This record gives sequence, structure tokens and C-alpha cells, in this order.
Amino acid sequence: MALTDDAIDKIKTMIVDGELAPGSRLPREEILAEQLGLSRNSLREAVRALTAMRILITRQGDGTYVSGLEPHLLLESLSFAADVSQGRTALQLLQVRRLLEPQATGLAAALLGPKDLRELRNILDRSRTVTTVEEFVAHDIAFHLRIVEAVGNPVLSMLLQVLSTRTQRIRIVRGSKTPHALDNAHHDHEQILAALQSRDGLLAVSAATVHITAVEQWLAASLTDTSLQEVDS
Repeated sequence: MALTDDAIDKIKTMIVDGELAPGSRLPREEILAEQLGLSRNSLREAVRALTAMRILITRQGDGTYVSGLEPHLLLESLSFAADVSQGRTALQLLQVRRLLEPQATGLAAALLGPKDLRELRNILDRSRTVTTVEEFVAHDIAFHLRIVEAVGNPVLSMLLQVLSTRTQRIRIVRGSKTPHALDNAHHDHEQILAALQSRDGLLAVSAATVHITAVEQWLAASLTDTSLQEVDS
């Protein structure tokens, strides 16, 4: 494994140093292995690992290329981690969302135009007509991501899309099990939109923080209850 890690580091260094530019094709296996002082087996393992990370892409019959290194590609591994997250790991993802999304919402207050605000209004109106928690959470995700898009930072947008979309299972469970959870979420959304409409960045940060924290606190309490039950048993 140490040899594979060394091979990975060497290929990454070539990319960082500009020897391999985004979209460029890797030299043939035997040439690259000799150039890096690696065995071909170690090189193959490194290429497989970097392909899984979406740093490299393999085109059947054409060779291996450096990917475009766009944020949405490189964050796909985080998407998988979030997909399978449970318990404390899921709580940590929610904590990261709370640290990032309210600040993005505050920035958006000065950037959203009338058309954007109308779109947000329409999303909230549609969210009140749904009949299932799953449908509501889908609108909830759309509402928050539309706000973040206004900031114009694709890395931030992709990161928050991962954190928001991949924790939706938790929000669905909470919406199904907690009395008035959806009513409270509707109220929080209205508060966020009102702050955005008034272009009050600080108020938007506060409203978004309150909204996101509710889910985080619910999960933290659920984990504590589970831990106590395990101790009692």
C-alpha cells in the first residue's frame, strides 16, 4: 500500500506542477512507470485510485487522461461519503452545513434580483401543496440551493449541494417523526425569504442558522437517546 501511496503522490505532483494539465493524456504505462521510478503494478494501482477520486478518467481504447478537475467531479467522493453517513458522521455533515450555508445566505441577500426572489416565492408556495415529507424535502433542497447559486461560487454551490442533498434522509425521518416539523420548516423558510427580500444580510444569516440548527439539534438528541438506551440495556 505504501508503494501505491507513493505512486499516487508522484502523479498528483505532476498535476500540481503543471506537467500534466487538466484534460491531458498520461504517457504510456511503461514510459510513465520508468519516468516516476515505479513498478507497473504500483502505477496501475495508483491510476485506479486516482480514477476513483475522479482526478483521472479512463477512456476505453484511448488511454487515461487527467480529468477537467472541476469541483463537481472532485467532490463526488464526498457525495458517496455523505450518502452512506449515519450517526455521528451525519451529525458532523450537518454541522459543516450550518457553518457554511447561513453565511452564503447572508451574501445572497445583496445579490438576489427580483426574478430570483419570485422563483424562491414560487418554490415555497409549491412546498405548501405537497402531500408527503419526501416531496417537501425536495422543495426544501431546491429553495436553499437556489439561494446559494446567487453567490456565484461553483465550489461553494457544489459543496452545499452535497451536504444538503445527501442529508435529506435525516430530514425526511425528522419530518415524519417530529410533530409540527413541517410547519416549523415552513415558518423558517418564510423568515429566510423575508430577510432576503429586505436585503438584510445579518437577518438572513440568523434565519438560516435557526432553520439548519433545528435538524442538527434533533439528530444530536436522537443520538444521545440511543446512547442512553444502549447503556441502560
